[in-house]
Amino acid sequence: MQPADAFWHIANFFAPALVVGLLAAAVTKLMWRRELVAISWLQLAAWASAAMAGVSMLGLVIFEHDGKIITYAAMLVACAVALWWAGFRRGGR
Repeated sequence: MQPADAFWHIANFFAPALVVGLLAAAVTKLMWRRELVAISWLQLAAWASAAMAGVSMLGLVIFEHDGKIITYAAMLVACAVALWWAGFRRGGR
């Protein structure tokens, strides 16, 4: 595998975690505008994306294959928990 191919392979593996994390953080900031005024959108996105990337790697290790529906479901649960933790648990309330 060429280095460029390896880069794109890894980038595409983590793309769902990054994109969904960014979108979920944006929607969360819009829905709970007043409650989340003290925490930045970027911090929410980082927590959500990191949690989903970790679950994605865990799913790859457990199932020895990526793209399983159960892994994507676990990624969404991890995203919700990470957004709650970053926004409401740690948000200074």
